[in-house]
Amino acid sequence: MRCASSPAPVSVSAAKAASSSSSSSRCCFRRSCSPSTSSSSSSQRRRLFLSNPGGFSVRAAALSSDDDTNNSAAAAAAAATTTTTTSGGGGGKGGSEEPKKGTAKIQRISAENSNRVNILSEALPYLQRFQGQTVVVKYGGAAMQSKELKAAVIRDICLLATVGINMVLVHGGGPEINKMLEVVGIEPNFKNGLRVTDDATMEVVEMVLTGKVNKELVALINNNSADRGDGGGRAVGVCGKDGNLLRGKVKDKDLGWVGEIESVDPKLLTTLINGGFVPVIATVAQDSKGNALNVNADTAAGAIAAALNAQKLVLMTDVAGVCTDKDDVDSLIRTVTFTKAEEMIASGIIAGGMIPKVTDCMNALRGGCVSGHIIDGRAPHSLLLEILTDEGCGTMITTDES
Repeated sequence: MRCASSPAPVSVSAAKAASSSSSSSRCCFRRSCSPSTSSSSSSQRRRLFLSNPGGFSVRAAALSSDDDTNNSAAAAAAAATTTTTTSGGGGGKGGSEEPKKGTAKIQRISAENSNRVNILSEALPYLQRFQGQTVVVKYGGAAMQSKELKAAVIRDICLLATVGINMVLVHGGGPEINKMLEVVGIEPNFKNGLRVTDDATMEVVEMVLTGKVNKELVALINNNSADRGDGGGRAVGVCGKDGNLLRGKVKDKDLGWVGEIESVDPKLLTTLINGGFVPVIATVAQDSKGNALNVNADTAAGAIAAALNAQKLVLMTDVAGVCTDKDDVDSLIRTVTFTKAEEMIASGIIAGGMIPKVTDCMNALRGGCVSGHIIDGRAPHSLLLEILTDEGCGTMITTDES
């Protein structure tokens, strides 16, 4: 673990300056093959709203001034061509003549359709680069609770699978577990943010995660694939016990069956990926005696991303990413290196629940993953924006050498 022995504190103003610097140079960090993009175009794309209602279509919520200029020029060209092909100075009634054979009017393209094409054009280099690469997504938070957000996230995962990206979905299910515990009359108990998991609670955790939540997600992906008719997104649900995927040990006896991951065997996932399936993984591991362990979904996703040498680890959360001010989304830092992350943790800018998320990303990169991303799962189509656009929408964690 490459940690600074005595990292210097970083002021909030310095961190905000770093945020501004990181944002302006994000493209060179994000993907080496990304097209050159002007700052105004990059800023505009932060407001894009991507959608895929029935096929591969993308919608923008705002249009750039460049697009307006281009469309005005296209309209002027269309008008000029119409005048040329439908009017003349000599023969025929009223000085008009029929268009010459083989000459067609230039079709006018709406601003909305023109902008859709521009967005697809921007996404093309990323689609080409990430085709055949693996992206591990940890899915949780509010994006799992809202029916509309859940449908949108699943649709985006299916879209990415359709264009040839190997998607792996890792999920938790805390709210669903709490609901079931209430049904059976067990009071949820937490210690230092971790669920105390006794024998009875572990039975409920395993039942909810591997049964209800996992199979609901599998069904959503498979149904979405069937509705689209393109074969993109055939899902198979597994948990950490299957194929010895996740092996661990008890983290703390006072926490009960809360597990700490010791090893990951990715053979089962590789087989599924090579077969064209989307693995959907419930984070229940097992110890050396076969006992079930409740493991943190962020940590499990990071360990799996490392074992698969994934191109990306994406943690979907309920915050925009790493911010210099947690209450101000405009203070979002676009790119954070290992050194900067360690400095920000030491100075308290990265604090609370963001510390383990950043640490999980860093551990994944140390194990072989290329980049880690923390995004707001509540934002519409944040997954597509982070993967397929120049600027992205969250915070990307990179090594110092990237």
